[in-house]
Amino acid sequence: MSPAQPKSAGETASLIAQLYAQSKAESYGISREQFPAILRSVADRYAAGASDIELRALYASLHVEELALARACAAGNNAAWEIFLTRYREKLYDAAHAITHDDATARELADSIYAELYGTRTREGGERVSKLESYTGRGSLEGWLRTVLAQEYVNRYRAGRRNVSLEEREEGGLQLPAPAREETPLPDPRLDAAIDGALAGLEAEERFILAAYYLDGRTLAQVARMLGVHESTISRKLEKVAGALRKKVLENLVRAGMSRRQAEEALDVDVRDVSADIRSRLAQETGGRPFLNKESP
Repeated sequence: MSPAQPKSAGETASLIAQLYAQSKAESYGISREQFPAILRSVADRYAAGASDIELRALYASLHVEELALARACAAGNNAAWEIFLTRYREKLYDAAHAITHDDATARELADSIYAELYGTRTREGGERVSKLESYTGRGSLEGWLRTVLAQEYVNRYRAGRRNVSLEEREEGGLQLPAPAREETPLPDPRLDAAIDGALAGLEAEERFILAAYYLDGRTLAQVARMLGVHESTISRKLEKVAGALRKKVLENLVRAGMSRRQAEEALDVDVRDVSADIRSRLAQETGGRPFLNKESP
């Protein structure tokens, strides 16, 4: 075993201890021994095979307090559930109303997901099944709940359409329409402009690190070798640049007229899901360095 491994493992353990305290997991009934398993479940989903440095970067980016709250609710902790209801009940109703535009329907929609969130069903061994188990902390819990609401609304709409028989529709004089092509909702143009403004302030090396890691899928070790520096140096630079970039984009969105919450939700996406051509923007002003070429060393 190399000398670096114990040190790296120690740094990871130290970070987990800090995140445990930050998450308030103990007050939700989650022990120090249980908390690392929650983080590992997230890593298994998004960073399987990652190095210790990459794992620490992932762990540090999580909304750990909301993650701990969600997992405690899923485990049936009543105190956690009361906190959840206090924080999110009205927000759920507000989000449902924004979807349905009707008070009664909004209440019904919001109430309908509580059983799934609380976990009234059980597996064969008696273990409760809660939808909150699928929350990973990578985005805000409020944003995740809005997504759950929207999906439930779509599911209900589709189910309602299927329950109307062909005969009933024909007897009512309705013509069957040709299947409509699903269209992808147009992104908010303010997000593109905000990203443009933030990327414009990056230096060539910063563009290179972001593109190599997030778009080309290179590891921190590969990026470090390409730049001739230590892996930990790249980790620190990546965290600093990504944090500064996110802050700048948020500022640009707020200046463009979004509320702080709207701006946060607009950024609650994977960089690869953004419609803007980030790859070409990151490729600008790099002095011709071929870092976007997969075959480059």
